[in-house]
Order: sequence, then C-alpha cells, then structure tokens
Amino acid sequence: MTSTVEITGHSQREAWVAKTMPPIEEVRPGMWSIPVPMPQSPLRYTLVYALVLPDGIALIDTGLDTDESWRALVDGIHATGHDIDDIRYVAITHLHPDHFGLVPRLLELTDFTLAMHSNDAKFMRFRNDDEIEREQNWATEQLARLGAPTDIPETGMRSFTRLPDGRTVDVELDDQQPLNLPGWNVRALWTPGHTPGHLCFLDEDAGTVFTGDHLLPRISPNVSTTIFQPGDPLDAYLVSLAHTEQLPDVEALPSHEYRFRGLADRVTALLAHHEERFDEITAAVAADPEITAWEIARSVSWSRPFDDLLLPLRRMATRETHAHLTVLKVRGILTHDDGIPQRWSVATPAPA
Repeated sequence: MTSTVEITGHSQREAWVAKTMPPIEEVRPGMWSIPVPMPQSPLRYTLVYALVLPDGIALIDTGLDTDESWRALVDGIHATGHDIDDIRYVAITHLHPDHFGLVPRLLELTDFTLAMHSNDAKFMRFRNDDEIEREQNWATEQLARLGAPTDIPETGMRSFTRLPDGRTVDVELDDQQPLNLPGWNVRALWTPGHTPGHLCFLDEDAGTVFTGDHLLPRISPNVSTTIFQPGDPLDAYLVSLAHTEQLPDVEALPSHEYRFRGLADRVTALLAHHEERFDEITAAVAADPEITAWEIARSVSWSRPFDDLLLPLRRMATRETHAHLTVLKVRGILTHDDGIPQRWSVATPAPA
C-alpha cells in the first residue's frame, strides 16, 4: 500500500522505480547503506547497514544466502574501507533469511558478537531433520485447517536453521537495550508482528531509526500466523505500530525500498490499511457464510490477482488473512467452527 511520506533516499527511490540496484551510500558519516540482492524476489534487495567503529564495523542484518548476495555484501564492506575480518558486531532485525542468511558464511571467516531478540533467537539454533519434519507437518496441518491446497509439502522451514551446530546468539536484546557500539547511541526497539522478535534500532544522536521490515515506505509487511507465531501476531503488530508512532521524527532507514521521513504519518496509514482489510474480510464472510480462510484470501484485494501468485505466495496471503481473522474473532465480529477446514461466519450478537 502507499502513503504520503517524505522520500529522503532519492537515489534509492530512482533505482526502485527503474527496477535496478541502488548505490552504496554513506548516509551519515561512518554509516553506510549496502544493497544486497534478493534474486527472484519482487523486493529485489535487502538494505544492509554498516556502522564504522574505532576497531572495525558493525552490521545491521546481512542479506540472503546466495553467491550474488555474498559478493554484494563483500563489495559493500570494501566500499566502507573495511574487510570481512573487520566485522565486530552483527545485529539482526528479525529471523527471516533475507536478513540473517549470510551470518553462517561470515562466521566461517571471522568471529563477531551476534545479537537479536530472544523471541527470534530461539529459532536460530541448529535443528535436526526430525525437528524440521515436525515443523513442516505443523505447517501442512495448519494449511488444511485454513482450506489451502496441501498437495505440495512445506519446504521453507529448513531455511530458518542456518546457525552452525553448537553456535548460539551471543546477545539477546531486550526492548530499549543499548547495543553499546563505540561512537554510536543505538538502542533496540522491540516491534513484534512481522516476527515475534522483530527489532528496530534507534540512534537519536544520528537522527536515524533502522526499521527493518516493521515500517517500509510503500508496502505493508506480511504479518501471518505461523509455527513461529501461532497466536495473534497482527494484534502485536498493531500495538507495535502505536508505539512506533511516538518516536521522534527521525529519518527511517528500512530494510527494503528507500529511506524516508514521516514516521507518524506512515503509522497512521498502516493502521488505516488494516482497518480497511478488516472491513473487507468481514464483508466477504457476510456475503458467503461458512467460507474458509483460503477462499477469503481469494476474494480480497492484493497487489496482483490472487490466482496469479505462485503457490507459496498464495499460502502466505492465506496465513496473513488468517491473522486478520484471528483479530476479528477476538473482537467478537467473526467466528468459526471446529472442522477441517475451519469455516468462518459472522458472530451472533449476545442477547441484550
């Protein structure tokens, strides 16, 4: 979705429109933006950030684990005047592979402090094949409850198991915890929703906030019910947005698209977007009682027609729809039966 924001990353914006890679940029003295490609993704790149330290550099995120991404990260670090073995600290905004994917390759070449929120860190440990199979079975069973096709098994769980055996996250960051990076005043902000442990990183002295996927200038991040957050992730995201609205008016450095200002306006637009989606879903259920989450996802609007999406993206859209349905159930607006698949209907008002 779009909203009115003040674009500050003009070169990034031009590259986004042209569907090319943006340049490596020094956005503040000693603070660098490094685009790392995401092959075969409509997002095209992850913006990794490097902060120069007295004895090396710190990274915020690393990018996807591909050879093309690796070369871009190495070249970007070289552009800052450093090398891989100068990395002293890596802070991860959240557990998705386009953000932590290159951590294992980096650990093969150098050692550094690895930091992220505990809610995501617990999924970063090595997991054996039996554990991964149980997670995939959970995901397949969930898809059956949502009414989605399950003829092609889930394969995405292995991508969340990339820490080497025996290696753990060194620092589990809490909300408002400083990163203690020499020369910087960066502290972590816990913003759950996109993942249960999503973090933004605020440096008021530099006038910047690294927003990860929590706040993007143009689109709304996917918030879905998954094995990693089976409860009510959208409610957590909406609460996180309300908290983010209280931040000072600093420049937002997101993980995708381009830099911008106007955090409060962007939050207002995202909150409005979700209320519109609640209304759209409620109307779909009212028009077709006993409808499944998959069928609801097919009936509501997306950036492109639902049936044109690849199957993994249709499943993601269905899980995102289920996150909205969960909020509507808590609000007492919709309800579902206990069948497989679950079928949704408008809740009967309680007697006065």
